[in-house]
Amino acid sequence: MRVPRVGLSKADVVRAGVELADDVGYSRLTMGLLAEKLGVRTPSLYKHVINLADLQHSIAVLAITELDREIRDAMHGLTGAQALAAFARAFHGYVIAHPGRYAATIGAEFAGPDDPLFEPTARLVELMAEVLRGYDIPEDQLDHALRTLRCAFHGFASLHTSGGFQWTGDPEVSFDWMIEFLDRGLRAGLR
Repeated sequence: MRVPRVGLSKADVVRAGVELADDVGYSRLTMGLLAEKLGVRTPSLYKHVINLADLQHSIAVLAITELDREIRDAMHGLTGAQALAAFARAFHGYVIAHPGRYAATIGAEFAGPDDPLFEPTARLVELMAEVLRGYDIPEDQLDHALRTLRCAFHGFASLHTSGGFQWTGDPEVSFDWMIEFLDRGLRAGLR
């Protein structure tokens, strides 16, 4: 059995993978590119991660953990419209700053109850649920409201990072308009 390069850890490999995903795009991340970035031969990486899927899962864990922390900090002590805006802006800011690592979170599946992806994902969903509870959304409607907010925030950020807003006007102004629109809809409640 070969010994991993001195000084290189799984955390180093994952961190380099995260940076590479942001730089070249998550879909272009390969073990070969990662090895080149780290200055090692590709087989050396397999002492730290099982395969590309393991690396991708680790990137998703790191990204969800970062996203949860940023949103939690932004929302601290806020409720209602202020919490909604803080959540949306922190989410959007993270996706714009880190498109590759955010892409790793889309469709990332739990490997089981002890998966390190589970806890930060659950906290993130609970943060969004806290926002919605501030609008008195009934529990039986919470899943629908969660999906609606996720679609709005994810869709806007994904279109923004992929250059999907090419017509005139500032996307940030449209983003603020969307937050106000969602706030009005949530305050109006279900009829």
